Amino acid sequence: MLSLAVATDAETLDRIRGPLADRGISASYVNYRKRTLSLSDPPFSPGDFDVGLVYPGRLMEGGVLDAFLDVPWVNDRNAVLRSRNKAGVLARLETAGVPVPETVFVSNPTDDADVLDALAGFDYPVVVKPNSATRGVGVTKLDDPDSLLGVTDYLDLIHDFPATDDTSYLVQECVPDATDYRVMVLDGEYAGAVERRGSGWKHNVHRGADATGTDPPDRVKTLAEDAADVLDIPLLGVDVLDTGARTVVNETNARPTIDAETKYEPGFYDRLAGLVRATRR
Repeated sequence: MLSLAVATDAETLDRIRGPLADRGISASYVNYRKRTLSLSDPPFSPGDFDVGLVYPGRLMEGGVLDAFLDVPWVNDRNAVLRSRNKAGVLARLETAGVPVPETVFVSNPTDDADVLDALAGFDYPVVVKPNSATRGVGVTKLDDPDSLLGVTDYLDLIHDFPATDDTSYLVQECVPDATDYRVMVLDGEYAGAVERRGSGWKHNVHRGADATGTDPPDRVKTLAEDAADVLDIPLLGVDVLDTGARTVVNETNARPTIDAETKYEPGFYDRLAGLVRATRR
């Protein structure tokens, strides 16, 4: 049986363990976070696993774990870094002709006047979000330039804290009345989707939104596949906003939660098992 290292003990592991075991792949959690690890007598060795499922999100600890295991990863370190840089993703997609929301990248600190000049053509409200945060942390919607300057003042204060590495952020058009989809693309092809709905304007599941399995329009599926192709990431969650008249890629996630099997296309686990085997050296 193929041995798969999984760098998360959240819902994903519980969901994939049984279906993958039925397909000859044993998935086990490798505990590398919030603990001590002896470098001379590590708890893992290269012979323990054949392949890893998605490079760890904590990159420093992940580098140590990666050295211990010495395995290829479904979504390696470069893929995780590529997707985590929201501005980098949107720039790559825009360059490749994949539609995205109008966005300004702010390499903070920047003069207020420069930020306002860059947004002169925007209609309010606008969305402000950290460039590299996840789970909807720090995302806010602003109705006017005065509110924007208040938020940038706050960001400057927070970024003075020395542990904060990435001080960049995005200011982005708000796409009104859009349906918010999280689309899973597996090895270049559509694998399933959920529609996300929250009580307010944010639709992030980690912020309390509901995610309901759905069959989105073909334009949404195709756009998500295009994004995964441009980014060259084999297992990718693609956040797509669709108004009917306009469809754009909002963000991507190279460490996506794997949802209930009923929310995916038939054969999802056959395809996932095939990707794991293909990743093995």
